[in-house]
Amino acid sequence: MTGALVSYIGGTVFDGEALHADHVATFRDGVLLSLISLTRSTDAPGGEVIDLQGALLSPGFVDLQVNGGGGVLLNDDPSVETLERIASAHRSLGTLTLLPTLITDTPETTNAAIRATTDAIAEGVPGIAGLHLEGPHLSIARKGAHDGGLIRPIEQSDLDMLLAAARNLPLLKVTIAPESVTLAQVRALAEVGVLVSLGHTNATYETCLAYIEAGARVATHLFNAMSQLGSRAPGLVGAALSDGRVSCGLIADGIHVHPASIKAAWGAKTSPGNIFLVSDAMAIAGTELESFTLNGRRIFRQDQRLTLEDGTLAGADLDLATAVRVLHQQAGVPLDAALQAATQTPAKLIRRDARLIPGVTKLSDMIRIDPDLLRALPLTREDQSA
Repeated sequence: MTGALVSYIGGTVFDGEALHADHVATFRDGVLLSLISLTRSTDAPGGEVIDLQGALLSPGFVDLQVNGGGGVLLNDDPSVETLERIASAHRSLGTLTLLPTLITDTPETTNAAIRATTDAIAEGVPGIAGLHLEGPHLSIARKGAHDGGLIRPIEQSDLDMLLAAARNLPLLKVTIAPESVTLAQVRALAEVGVLVSLGHTNATYETCLAYIEAGARVATHLFNAMSQLGSRAPGLVGAALSDGRVSCGLIADGIHVHPASIKAAWGAKTSPGNIFLVSDAMAIAGTELESFTLNGRRIFRQDQRLTLEDGTLAGADLDLATAVRVLHQQAGVPLDAALQAATQTPAKLIRRDARLIPGVTKLSDMIRIDPDLLRALPLTREDQSA
């Protein structure tokens, strides 16, 4: 039985790992049928033909650190409705899969966020892949914009809550600091599949290695809110870059991390772990808002920065298309590698696959990125003529 065909030509196709120029991507009934070189194909593109006009056709972005969007923060109202609004805002920016992120808050709010995410996934809210809890078990010395009054050591009740959440969610990521969490607690989390990330910590290089040995596999927003790389004290930056078991989230806006530092880190990262892009997006994502509130404190948006009144950076005014552009154009990372950092690399960390696979990949899994990497949009039949 044959179905409706639509073929995309006139652009470059990124398959999750490599770029393909002069190829045609054909979908049948909204599912990828084939990706074939135009120079080798003897047949004309099938069905309706859509000219990409030089744009990039790519799997949708995957963002493992999304605090908010569409005018709301998860912390403000941890509900299914909030998650729908956040996911919708980021979908309009090309992110089709995300981990909503709860910034350091009370046990009650944390519980509510777990329940809301569990319900949203059960209800099939598009794009929600799990939950990221960034805190409250962090270091006061490296709290950044987190509310120091809410930061605290992990207790048995917290551990029990996290273990239960890991059983009910497809993916739970937690950012913790060794100052507030023991090695035994990290082992317990890792054993049930929690993606443990080190961040907001002043821990030494040696301590970080011990926590990696216990099961930590990610570093949260590399360089920011962590012990730095020094000549005699490599810190978490040194541990994360030198240990191949660790992958590193990176806020590539040119503000949180200088492009020269991004370039150096990219060259220094030991595999198989990789650097992946995160937005660390706040409520303003997908809006024109000039300010918002976090834990009762006003955060201001100006010159592509989000800051508290004292100038402390508080999340990022960033989408992943911009992050790809900064990574490629300012830090000199090849475009295929930059795109992989926003798609397949984070997808693998949450046990997903962002590669183009015939018979599996859907049209709704795809985005269209303009030639200058300025904007990304979902690629669906409804907007294919845009």
